[in-house]
Amino acid sequence: MSQEAAITVEKQIFPKASTEGKIINNYFDGLEVTGVHKFIFYIIMMAYFFEQLDNWNFGFIAPALQESWHLKMTDIATIVFWYFIGMTSGGFLGGVISDFIGRRKTFLASILIFSVASVANGLTNDFTIFIISRSLTGFGVFCLMVTSQAYIAEMAPAESRGKWQGRVAGVGFCAVPVIAFLCRLIIPMGPDAYRIIFYIGGCGLIGFFLGLKYLKESPRWLVAQKRLPEAEEVMEFITHRKIDLSEAATKVPPRERMSEVLYGMFTKSYIVRTLLLILLFITITPATFTLTTWTTQLLKMKGFTVADSLTASTIISIGVPVGCFLASFVSDLGGRKIPLLCLGALCAAFAFVFAHLDSFTLLVGFGFLFNVFIMAVSFVLFSYTAESYPTKMRNTATGFHNGLARLSVSAAQPVIPIIHKVAGFSGVFNAVGILFVLPIIPVLLWGLRTGGKSLEDIK
Repeated sequence: MSQEAAITVEKQIFPKASTEGKIINNYFDGLEVTGVHKFIFYIIMMAYFFEQLDNWNFGFIAPALQESWHLKMTDIATIVFWYFIGMTSGGFLGGVISDFIGRRKTFLASILIFSVASVANGLTNDFTIFIISRSLTGFGVFCLMVTSQAYIAEMAPAESRGKWQGRVAGVGFCAVPVIAFLCRLIIPMGPDAYRIIFYIGGCGLIGFFLGLKYLKESPRWLVAQKRLPEAEEVMEFITHRKIDLSEAATKVPPRERMSEVLYGMFTKSYIVRTLLLILLFITITPATFTLTTWTTQLLKMKGFTVADSLTASTIISIGVPVGCFLASFVSDLGGRKIPLLCLGALCAAFAFVFAHLDSFTLLVGFGFLFNVFIMAVSFVLFSYTAESYPTKMRNTATGFHNGLARLSVSAAQPVIPIIHKVAGFSGVFNAVGILFVLPIIPVLLWGLRTGGKSLEDIK
């Protein structure tokens, strides 16, 4: 494409801003979501898509890798353990870094890391290097996940914040059935065919280069850094209107050191919500990843063939984007608290039923519905977390909670083979059901209603 043609296309995508006088507004609240705004969300969707290709592929690859490399179940647990250690680091550091250098830079760096690391996984024959590369993939994947949660929350209008969080995730998580289908198609081709799946994960670099050109920094973050003119330029570029953010800027408290931000989560104002969110994350997240990471392997150990296990997991995985879209419809209801409670209860019920099924057809059907509700509750929780803290600590707090959640998943990995050895398939998923039950009463008693409010009005 010639330079002139490229300029023409860009002008069609990004029309000139209007020449109206400045209007006082609280960022995007109450304003129309423009084509530019949607295009930014599309880039995030693409990044989510490739991130989830890399995030979910190992659950489908594990049985083939086990056979090809002659690994034990404890070796698979070791790989998953270090992957989640990487995710934990990405959660803690990604949130902190993006609060200090910006959402955009952290977002782009994350894509670069997990894409390159995925290719490295496909190239290596060394178990140690594989673990290191897989850990780096986890770091990049979750660094992006944490950053994008705050980024979407800060870039979307209050009236539709949950909807856009769910839609972006829903489209991005279409990668899950796609990677499941590709694994079902490619892995049976040969003992090293799994490497192709890792190479496909490197396609995330497409999202990196698009984001490098078109993604804009969060105006809320810019205002928090005392960069008001830049924030208003971004607002004008996205909304096609001249926005006066001077009033919004008065609501931003002074910048605090990282230690003060972390300490602030445990002050009197935030201690209850912080402890509640910790409980939610360390119960829901290990339960979620037991289904999404271990199902293929556990079905194989239940007596199904690798091909049948992959077929079942492929169908079950379709529930991931369906659950994200479900979240987009229900997330803004009941102040976020009510859908969180209802979906959590449904997850518990389906876990207890799933634990005692033997029929292939019933396992697939209930597994699909279980996955739908699991992903829906997870993404309502993501929105809930981003809304629970002010801008000065939002991404650090989001990273802290998500990092702690991934650490809890790492801790759970050595336990899963033990539970399976003692109580089998049913024991593993009964434990999952119990994890979903634990936070229900605390959320009912102490959960806040945050949905539909301006981020600046949530105290």
